[in-house]
Amino acid sequence: QVQLVESGGGQVPAGASMRLSCAASVKISGANWMSWYRQVPGKPRELVAQITTGGSTSYTDSVKGRFTISRDNAKNTVYLQMNNLKPEDTGTYYCFGDFEFSPGLTSRTTAWGQGTQVTVSS
Repeated sequence: QVQLVESGGGQVPAGASMRLSCAASVKISGANWMSWYRQVPGKPRELVAQITTGGSTSYTDSVKGRFTISRDNAKNTVYLQMNNLKPEDTGTYYCFGDFEFSPGLTSRTTAWGQGTQVTVSS
């Protein structure tokens, strides 16, 4: 019902910046929150950043001061601006949304994107 499509991943050297985008097929203004997760092989998916419908943001400690999550309701897109990237930021980044009030939805729905790979070389 809801599709999330991430883009913007790639390989960069340590210290570089990168912006990830997550485009939703429904109005993100109807989402309770949207998040970015990160996963590396052999480890569980980790919550990196979250933004609520009211615009409140939260971050995991390791990215505070370097990453910024934002949303553009007009484009139905959520972004993750990543600055001063470190090798430990390497992983597959997934977008997640909890949609409850988006037009066209008959019930509360959660959705994951397909993931985008970020590789930071030392």
